[in-house]
This record gives sequence, structure tokens and C-alpha cells, in this order.
Amino acid sequence: MTAPPIVPLFEAAVEKLTGSGVQVKIYDQVLSEPTVRDFKEILTIARAFGADSVAGIGGGSVLDVAKLVAALNDSAQRVEDLFGSGNLLARKTWLACLPTTAGTGSEVSPNAILLDEADKLKKGIVSPFLVPDAAYADPKLTLTVPRKVTAETGMDALTHCIEAYTNKHAHPGIDMYALEGIRLVANNLLNAVNDPCDLEAREALMLGSLYGGLCLGPVNTAAVHALSYPLGGEYHIPHGLANAILLPSVMRFNISADPKKYANVAEAFGLARSGSDEQTAENGVQWITHLSQAIGIPTNMGAFGISRDDVPALTEAAMTVQRLLVNNPREVTYEDAFEIYQSLFE
Repeated sequence: MTAPPIVPLFEAAVEKLTGSGVQVKIYDQVLSEPTVRDFKEILTIARAFGADSVAGIGGGSVLDVAKLVAALNDSAQRVEDLFGSGNLLARKTWLACLPTTAGTGSEVSPNAILLDEADKLKKGIVSPFLVPDAAYADPKLTLTVPRKVTAETGMDALTHCIEAYTNKHAHPGIDMYALEGIRLVANNLLNAVNDPCDLEAREALMLGSLYGGLCLGPVNTAAVHALSYPLGGEYHIPHGLANAILLPSVMRFNISADPKKYANVAEAFGLARSGSDEQTAENGVQWITHLSQAIGIPTNMGAFGISRDDVPALTEAAMTVQRLLVNNPREVTYEDAFEIYQSLFE
């Protein structure tokens, strides 16, 4: 399973497989924002082929769909019944994931996301059975990724690591991966955006993304992701871009809950301590804002055709994502979410 631009990267491998008598079917029409309907159509194709294994080669959407196809290939469960945590009963089909972007960490995570058209909301499925049997992370697969996609997926990886480290349920075993992931992405994203062939920067981003994926199972994400889901579901803003827009505002909102941890995040960005933890943390928010601007991330939701009149509906939708909001270091009320969205028009 893949997308059209990626097919040339593995045609030689497919020829070797078919030459050895292995039957291979390539599905290369995975959309960037796959829906429940899209998934059902793809699953029907996989079942008709009689797949005994699945390989996802692509960005986060490709990998997520591949994981779900493998999970439901030999299952009587319906995808609609899997949203949430722990609802998938088993997976019998062997699964490998090869990421071609450095962002979601889906190649090592227990998560998969689909757009539920009925609710106009992205929804997550979380299960240990979604963790692939094999993951192959090769930074050379990311060298042809466009500048815009490099920026957005890199910010997604950074968000995973920041939200894991500052999470209400954070613990030292995950903090190691999260902090190192923050350092790797924060200190290499601009270089990778400006010079797509910088293999050292690409390698750092891919490893940082993988570390972020490792954080998703034990800890998961929080308010940034919860508030970003309606932006993807209603306005089809790419996931990484939606996270990047929200990240500075949510970080600023959360500082009071754990100033020391947010100061540590700022240090991982490469900033020196400056006065109090609160001031250092605020410097970190300003730094991430400047990084977003430098890599072309808009800071105003009006750039996407969203108006202040849309904020109540966005807030209502975000408040339904309680599986992530409960992880946030600071409680997020309806009024809080409303104000965070409002701040993105200033």
C-alpha cells in the first residue's frame, strides 16, 4: 500500500518478489486524509486479493490505513466499532511499515487515524495489535519529500514529543525518548526544509519522528491534537499543519501547570535558561513560533477560510476528543478551547 510518487522507489523489489513466484498487489491510491468509506473500499480489495501480509510504504495516512487493513483483513469486526482504545480484538495478518515522511511515527505506534465523514471529525483507533511486526526507517526515502510536507510532518513529530514529555501521564521511561526527539527535530527541521538533500538533517528528523511514535502508546498526545482534529475533519487541513498552528497557543496555555517541564522543553530547543522557569518556558513558545514562521507555517486560521463564527462549532467538536484532553497537563474547559481558537485570529 502506497501513494503514486513512491511507487518507483520499490519497483525493483517488487520485480524480485514476483520473479520468485510471490504474488504482489500494489494499491497506490491512499488519500492524504483517508475516510472510513475509503478504508472500506481498500479493505475489500485486500480481501479479494487474499493478502497474507501487508506492507505500508508512505506517509502517516498510508501507514495508518495499512495497519487497519492488516488488522481487519481476517476479522469480523467493523472499523466503526474500533474508534477509541482497546477495541480491536486481534490481528492475524503480518504487517511491515516503511515511512517516507518524518512525522507521524506510525511505523512504531499503536495508533491509526481515519476521518469519520458522518461527524466531520478525525477519530483515532488505539490498540497494541496495530503495532507493526517490522518497521524500516530509512531517511533516504524522505529526500524527495516537498518542502511544505517536510515542514508540516516535522512539526507533527515535534508535537508528539512535546505532548508526551509534558503529558499528565508522563514517566521517565518515555521522557528519554520525548526529550531526545524534541532535540533532534527542533535542531534539524529548518535545515531539512531549506536543504532537502541534507541527509544528516533527514536522519535526525526520521529518528525524532520514530521516538515520537514510541511515545504514543504509553503516553499519547493531548490538547494540541484534540483541538487539531476538527481542523482536519471540517476544513481538511493536513494533520501536521493543524498541529503546528495550535502548538504555540496550547503550550502557552499549559505553562502554568508545569513551568519546569516547559522550561526543559525550551532547553531542548537549544535555548539557555533565562530567569524563572516561567520566563524560560515563554521563551520556548516564542522560539517555536519563530520556527513555524521560518518554515512557512501560517499563524492565523483565517488563512484557511476559517472565521471567528466557526469557533463555537470547532470547540464543540474538540471537546468530544476526551481520550486526548484527559492527558493534558492542564484541564481544558469549553471556554479554554474557545479562547485558544480565538487567539489564532490575532
